[in-house]
Amino acid sequence: MTPAIIVLDEKGAALARRLAAPLGAEIHGLGARVSETDHRFDRVAEHVAALFLAGRPVIGVCAAGILIRALGPHLTDKRAEPPVLAVSGDGASVVPLLGGHRGANELARRIAESVGGHAALTTAGEAAFGLALDAPPAGWRLANPANAKSVMAALVAGGGAATEGELPWPADAIPAGDDVRLIGTHAPAAGDERTLVYHPQGHVIGVGCARDCPPEELRDLVVSALAVAEVASGAAACIASIDIKADESAILALAAELDLPFRLFDAATLEAETPRLANPSDVVFAEVGCHGVAEAAALAGAGPEGILVVEKRKSANATVAVARAPAVLDANRIGRAPGRLDVVGIGPGTPAWRTPEAARLIAAAEEIVGYGLYLDLIADIAPRARITAFPLGEETARCAWALEQAGKGRRVALVSSGDAGIYAMAALVEELVAEGKVSDAARRVAVNVSPGISALQAAAARIGAPLGHDFCTVSLSDLLTPWETIRARVEAAAAGDFVVAFYNPVSRRRRHQLAEARDILLIRRPPETPVVLATDLGRPAEAVRVTTLGALSVDEVDMLTVVLVGSTASRTYRAAGRTRVYTPRGYAAKEESA
Repeated sequence: MTPAIIVLDEKGAALARRLAAPLGAEIHGLGARVSETDHRFDRVAEHVAALFLAGRPVIGVCAAGILIRALGPHLTDKRAEPPVLAVSGDGASVVPLLGGHRGANELARRIAESVGGHAALTTAGEAAFGLALDAPPAGWRLANPANAKSVMAALVAGGGAATEGELPWPADAIPAGDDVRLIGTHAPAAGDERTLVYHPQGHVIGVGCARDCPPEELRDLVVSALAVAEVASGAAACIASIDIKADESAILALAAELDLPFRLFDAATLEAETPRLANPSDVVFAEVGCHGVAEAAALAGAGPEGILVVEKRKSANATVAVARAPAVLDANRIGRAPGRLDVVGIGPGTPAWRTPEAARLIAAAEEIVGYGLYLDLIADIAPRARITAFPLGEETARCAWALEQAGKGRRVALVSSGDAGIYAMAALVEELVAEGKVSDAARRVAVNVSPGISALQAAAARIGAPLGHDFCTVSLSDLLTPWETIRARVEAAAAGDFVVAFYNPVSRRRRHQLAEARDILLIRRPPETPVVLATDLGRPAEAVRVTTLGALSVDEVDMLTVVLVGSTASRTYRAAGRTRVYTPRGYAAKEESA
C-alpha cells in the first residue's frame, strides 16, 4: 500500500519531499502549517489512526510519542498491523515502531539510505544478525513460522545453527553450531521448535478443470502431483491457469487452501508455449484456443528457462502440471491476478462511522471509483492517484467502469455512502453482472459487498431509538420508480404501522412527494407522531431535529436529509436538555404480565 508521510511543520515537509518519490509515498500535512501536500488534516491522532486502521504504512516525521499515543488504543494483532515509523526532523534517526517484519525495517533502511540517517532496528534478529528468521526475503517461504520464536531465542542466547541446503541468507550470516537447524529445500520437510524449514518459491502449479469441478477432486490431483515431484506446496510461487477460469470455484478454493496467489494467462500467451508442451492437445485447442492449459500455464509462469517436473496428470474433471524455474519467482510478475471488485459502504460521512474493513479495502484498492462527494469523504485514507470520479446521474457508467477495470485483473473499490446495499451501487453491480451487460471478463470478477452504517441507523442513533420496533424504508424519488408504486408502498407502511425512513425526500424539482406521503400517514397516525429530520449526518454541518407529523413542512427538508416518521407507538421525552425519540418493543409489558 502507498505509505503516508505525516508532517507537522515545514521542516518535516522538506524532509518528506526528499522521501516521497523514492518511497512512492504521499505527504499528509497538518492544516495550514504545511504547503505542497497531497492531503491535509486537522486532528493528528485521528488522522494517524485512520491511516493505521486502513492498513497503510505510516511514516511520522515527528516524535515517536505522538504516534504511540495516537495508536495505543488501536493495537490488537501484531500480525495484521502495518508498518509505523518515527523519523526525526533532521532524518538522523529512523525508528520502526510497529510492523518491523511486515516492512517497517526495510522502510527504515531505505529512508536512512536516502537521507544519510541511522535505521534504529530493535527486533532481536535484525539487531543481532541483520536478518529476521520469521520473515525471509521475497521468493522464500517459512514452512513453520510458529517455531521461529524459539529458534531465534536460542540463537540470540549465543547458540549456533547447522544449515542444510540453500538458504535465503549468506552462509556466514548466522554463527555455526548444533543448537538449531535451518533447512532450505523445495521438498517437504518437517520442522520443530529447533528446526526451521525454508522453501524457495521457484515452482508454478498449472491447473485446468471442467466448469464446476468438485474442489476436492482438483485438490487431491494437485497434492498427488506435488508428492510425485517431491515438491512442497510452499515451494510454489503461485497457481496458474487460463483467464476464462478466473471465477472457477475449485481453483479459487485450491489457492485459498494452499495460501498461494492465483495468476491468469490469456489463450494467446498459453498457445505460445505449445513447442514446449509434453502433451499438446487439438481437443483443448478447439475448446479454449490453446493446445494446453495446465502445462502451458506452468511453463508460462516459470519463464523461458522453466522446465516441467510434472507433466500433465488428469482426473475425470481436472488437469495439473508443475514447472520449475532456475530461480525464485515473484508471483506479482506472473500473468495477471483475477479481478476483484469491493463495493464499499463508507457510512454517512465521519471517519468514526467507517468500518475498519471498509478502510482496509479502500486503501488496498488499485483503483477507487465513486461519486465525487463520496470520494471527498475518504480523502484521509484514499491514495489520490488511484481515484476515478463520476458525476451524479452516471451510476450505470460508474458501476460498469468498476467491473470492467476489475475484469482486467485490477483490484477495484466502488464507494457508496451509507451502506452500499441500501439505495446504492451494490444492487446495480449485481444487475449488470446478472443480465450480462458487461464483458465476459467483468462477469468473472469476484464481487464483495462491504456493509456500512446507513443514514437511517445514524439518524436513529443521534436521536435515541426510533427504530426500536418494526420499520421500513421508502425512497420518494420517482426517477427510477413510478410515483404510483411509491404511493402504494407508503399506504402499506401506514396500514402496517411501521416506523418509516424516507430516503430522497425532496429535490429541486420534486416537492410534492413528501407532502403526499405525510398526508397518507396522517390518515392512520395522530398529528403528534414524532418525526426526526437528520441532515448532513457525520459532517460539519450536521443537524438533527424533531418535529411532528402534523407540523412537517417540505421546506425544512433538503436532498441531504433523512426523514424518520414514528409509528403510533413512538414516543418523545426530554433528558439532559435534549429531546429523545424511541419506539418501545414491548419488553416492559411482557415483564409485567410474566
